[in-house]
Amino acid sequence: MSDAATVRPHLLRRFDRHRVVFWHDAEGQYAAEIDSLDLPGIQTIRVVNNEFAIKNRLLRGEPEGRFLVYRSGRVPDGIGNWLLDLELAYGVFTADRTALVAHDLGLTGKGIVEVVQAYEKFFNATKRVHSLKALLNPEDDATDLRAKMTAVVLGLKDSHSLLEITRTLLTENAKGQHAKYDALVDFGLDDFYWQGVARIYGYQSASPSIDDLVLWIFGRAIEGFKSERPSGLQNIQLDFASLRNDRRSQAAMTTLAKRAAGDLDYKSKIEDTSFRDLVGVDLFEETDQKIISDLARAVAEQTVTPREVAEVVRQRQSSVWADGYKQLYTAVASASELLGELASLNLGMQSFDDGLERYRDGWFRIDQLYRQFVYAARTAEYPKPLEALRGLVEKRYTNKYVYELGNAWQQQVDHVEKWRSIALYSQTAFYARYVEPLVRDGDKKAVVIISDALRYEVADELGSLIRREDRFEANLEAVLGVLPSYTQLGMAALLPHATLKHSADAKTVLVDDQPTNNTAFRSKILEGVGGSAIQAEDFKALNAEERRELYKSNRVLYVYHNRIDATGDKPGTERQVFEAVDDTLRDIVDLVKKLASANATNIFITADHGFLFQDEALPDTFFLSTQPQGDGIKVVNRRFVLGNGLKLDNAFATFEATQLGLESDLEIQIPKSLHRLRLPGGGSRFVHGGATLQEIVVPVLAVNKKRKSDTRLVNVEVWPESDKITTGQVVVRLFQTEPVSDKVQARTLRAGLYVGETLISNLVDLTFDQTSADKRNRYQSARMLLSQDANDYNNRAVEFRLEERIPNTNQWRVFAKAVYTLKRSFASDFDF
Repeated sequence: MSDAATVRPHLLRRFDRHRVVFWHDAEGQYAAEIDSLDLPGIQTIRVVNNEFAIKNRLLRGEPEGRFLVYRSGRVPDGIGNWLLDLELAYGVFTADRTALVAHDLGLTGKGIVEVVQAYEKFFNATKRVHSLKALLNPEDDATDLRAKMTAVVLGLKDSHSLLEITRTLLTENAKGQHAKYDALVDFGLDDFYWQGVARIYGYQSASPSIDDLVLWIFGRAIEGFKSERPSGLQNIQLDFASLRNDRRSQAAMTTLAKRAAGDLDYKSKIEDTSFRDLVGVDLFEETDQKIISDLARAVAEQTVTPREVAEVVRQRQSSVWADGYKQLYTAVASASELLGELASLNLGMQSFDDGLERYRDGWFRIDQLYRQFVYAARTAEYPKPLEALRGLVEKRYTNKYVYELGNAWQQQVDHVEKWRSIALYSQTAFYARYVEPLVRDGDKKAVVIISDALRYEVADELGSLIRREDRFEANLEAVLGVLPSYTQLGMAALLPHATLKHSADAKTVLVDDQPTNNTAFRSKILEGVGGSAIQAEDFKALNAEERRELYKSNRVLYVYHNRIDATGDKPGTERQVFEAVDDTLRDIVDLVKKLASANATNIFITADHGFLFQDEALPDTFFLSTQPQGDGIKVVNRRFVLGNGLKLDNAFATFEATQLGLESDLEIQIPKSLHRLRLPGGGSRFVHGGATLQEIVVPVLAVNKKRKSDTRLVNVEVWPESDKITTGQVVVRLFQTEPVSDKVQARTLRAGLYVGETLISNLVDLTFDQTSADKRNRYQSARMLLSQDANDYNNRAVEFRLEERIPNTNQWRVFAKAVYTLKRSFASDFDF
């Protein structure tokens, strides 16, 4: 828009009162644009030594006409000006641009014209002025005007608050850029910004800069925003919390914090601080590093209890830096619990059945914790803090648990005449026990997911993951796996059958004389009960309609999944077996959901066998110094031998096939305890085929899909200790009414103090995820700091609100609230 166009509305308003408007433009600033003004019904006349003609035309020629008489240059004085009488009658319009712009803004407050004069460069662009006018309110004063001018320069459309201006500048600074700040300087608005920062935040400097402001803010945060200023530093404290927690600036503040930590040498400041004193601090990444290092050392030295470690780890999950350290925290927590379990471990067992039950009911947890520790340590971005702990865990797990348990259990195995149990059903009875009763009458169907080497402890974790899904229930039982505990025999045992045996060369397992060593053979056997088999990858490749049709056309569907065994059985990948377990957990949850979408309601998840695994290279003592001897050795595995005429050896447990429920004349030898046979090639950490509890306690996870929703978020109550707020802050007590579990899930809320919809405090993010049954552990407190705006609402009702985010939106709804009365005296201005 041209300068003349800016004048146009002011001219039109003048014509509302007069038919003739005289315009004196001494500098001739508008001479070139005067004819483009587009004034409807108004004729433009230029004064060019034609004053008499103009006067004649105005008074005699067109006495009713409307005219704009434009004169540039110097106007003659007194009677030398032939148009003086008319100018006195109609008045003279002067296009003082400053006055025009100020008037055009629609503001009448004190100092508005002075602002327009002082920031002439800003007002030279019509586009900027247009953007500014969209933000203005008639009651805005000079300070409001400059704040909104600053917002326009920075490209802010919805706010001109110091917080949002600072958010924009800090976000730019975090990117290593400065164009927006340079624009403030260019328009002369930087001084205004720094005055506001000094007055509202308390930052003062002879040569202020954004870099220096960043260090000042983080420096004050380290000190807890303590200040000798009468008004304190509550405003920057509140805005700092917003800057860190708001998604718009969270990443930028993370970048700035990393920079500030080095500049302020924060690491040395906390070098001698106890991790216990840092649990509630998350200013810098170094805090988590310090806590993890000290916590790992304390766990290794056993100077901290597993309960305290678990609580520290739980609290640190809300740290700004948590995502980068989750695996390390998980590793430390798992190690602490594992070492605690081992310290009080009693591996005594009264019988074969007692050993099975004790593993099923508790000992398996040690294997689970070891897996969780090793996986977390292997996948952590910074594993160095775990080095000492890792060695200790490996040593204690191997010597105190795996080795001793293997020896104690072997004593029970040595007395076994028949491979069967009163405590656990046999794996060979799986179909008859679980599937047949369900499908017998023809009105129900069953799906069986068989995941190769899905150890019992893995299935326990899987059950928890499935139960967290809405409308799914999962109940875990154990069965006694077949011996030898290897894939072919375990897979065959899970099929409907009357007899199990090996082929003449012992390389194939037969069910009712039919081979079972691939999916097609197993599917053929299942046809006899109206079923079929499919590989998990093939099932996932089907579209939704094809899955429904497959389920509909079968009474029984077996889905074969193989990731753990496929990874562990290869020398080059066996150390990645726990990563494969993690992938398997996700795979099977996904499979269960896809099957449920295909209308399956009864799903069994089981395995062919378990496994033994230790992450570090095994010492020689774990290998037999002897090799099997016999007339007809047919199959030799690291954990079992099949043949005839096998020579008895105290290093092996020897069985006839009939003792193990197999109909053949084979003999089977199992290296005792957890010993392996030395065979060519790598791969000895991951093994199965033997008789240890980890190999032969096989899970059966029964999954059912319910018709109604059965998961919910944990409930939280507000327990105010007073109904008045008399100081610059208030602590509100909150109570999580029940422990978090698979079906009662953690809840994340935010807390704030409001008058109507006006926020007058900080916003506090809170996570309620306590699993403790002890009520004393389920309390939290929200420390609410009143903003400067709160002073406007003294003696008014103030609402404490707990809000939760509406799923899949950026909107919030009120979850719970409590009403306070704000009763602050003048003395409270000095209590912060």
